[in-house]
Amino acid sequence: MTTDTDWCRDLPVVVTGGMGFIGSNLALRLEALGAQVTLIDKMLSQYGANPHNIADPIRVNRKGPPLQVIEADIGATAEIENAVAGAKVIFNIAGQTSHMDSMKDPLEDMRLNQESNLRFLDLIRRVNPTARVVFSSTRQFYGPPRYLPVDEAHPINPPDINGVHKYAAESYHMLYARIYGMRTTALRLTNVFGPRMRIRDAKQTFLGIWVRHAIEGTRFEVWGGDQMRDFSYVEDLVDALLATANSEESVGQVYNIGGCPAVSLLELAELLVRIAGTGSFERKVFPEERKKIDIGDYYCDDSPFRAATGWQPHIDLEEGLRRTIAYYRTNAEHYL
Repeated sequence: MTTDTDWCRDLPVVVTGGMGFIGSNLALRLEALGAQVTLIDKMLSQYGANPHNIADPIRVNRKGPPLQVIEADIGATAEIENAVAGAKVIFNIAGQTSHMDSMKDPLEDMRLNQESNLRFLDLIRRVNPTARVVFSSTRQFYGPPRYLPVDEAHPINPPDINGVHKYAAESYHMLYARIYGMRTTALRLTNVFGPRMRIRDAKQTFLGIWVRHAIEGTRFEVWGGDQMRDFSYVEDLVDALLATANSEESVGQVYNIGGCPAVSLLELAELLVRIAGTGSFERKVFPEERKKIDIGDYYCDDSPFRAATGWQPHIDLEEGLRRTIAYYRTNAEHYL
């Protein structure tokens, strides 16, 4: 396998959702490696889009040309056609992530997570069918696990509207791979955390609001606390995305992506407060409306992905939390 730098240099790449949490971290890495990066983002701030995400001072050391940004929905085919047609690799990271918002407005969630993805895929099929496509899917639609660790053969049982639509989006990607020969891989992500995630509220991840309370020295709530979860530090996930795009073996496949070993939410809260040195938490009974869509314990088996790509995470949970806290102590004003 060639190195990331060898693979990325001068390569035209599209990142959808590129102004959001995962997309911006990926875009900055690609830019630093010399790729020609175009970001497509609808700029929905309530779901994590943030101009500060690509205003990082490390960009003065970039090897590639400046990031190009197209403010558009991925379903707006006329506005993004040229960028998509010219890309060698397309990372499709865009999506609505709030589970509660999906229950309150299911039709909007369907438009953002299902319809837009189908329009986007059909655009790729028409103008650039040989592009390498990597889709960021989710572990959410497995639902409450029947066994642990969860592997890719686990039954699908979405616990909420968001899960239904995300599974539909993944299914579209894999259908287009089978029927049209598109070079697609789907990665089912677990709880991703790190710099540039939304911390204003829990629309993107519950850990974001915990981080906010920790750096502000206030109290956050831990609902239940015994649930086991695994986590991926965002830089390790970026490594996984790049490894996928550079792996022919992974074409046409669906993989779980994990990272840090599973911990209970109580252990996570205690570790976060200890690392921050500020903030506190209170254990509370799970709110009824949230309990209905919670999946309970979850951690995955991602050994097939590691075997296919050689990927290994390098940042453990404690170090990832340290880096995350440090980032928001410096940049919090842009995320609150």
